[in-house]
Amino acid sequence: MELRTDSPDQVVLVLSNAPDDSLAKRIAHITVEEGLAACVNLGRPALSMYMWQGTLEGAEEIPLTFKTTGAKVLPLMERIKSLHPYEVPEILVLPVIAGLDSYVNWVKEQTST
Repeated sequence: MELRTDSPDQVVLVLSNAPDDSLAKRIAHITVEEGLAACVNLGRPALSMYMWQGTLEGAEEIPLTFKTTGAKVLPLMERIKSLHPYEVPEILVLPVIAGLDSYVNWVKEQTST
């Protein structure tokens, strides 16, 4: 996996999904409890349409948004991958370019261990 954050202290968002609510809650619980994410938002079920092995597929999935730091991105990605049933789970990292100082500092504190 490749990491392109400006610094280990940079706050980032990690996007993923889960095939059902139960697994989404399990992934969120474990990653927050382990200090890999400060917070995980679980969205409403959404239909994903994609090509897989030459066939158009459609599946209902639960969107997941993780708030973490550059220092925790790689271990978080590995943990999501280890908990996920998909052969190729969606895991995307987006930089946070600005945010409320108190919230950004909270994310950093929660993931500093």
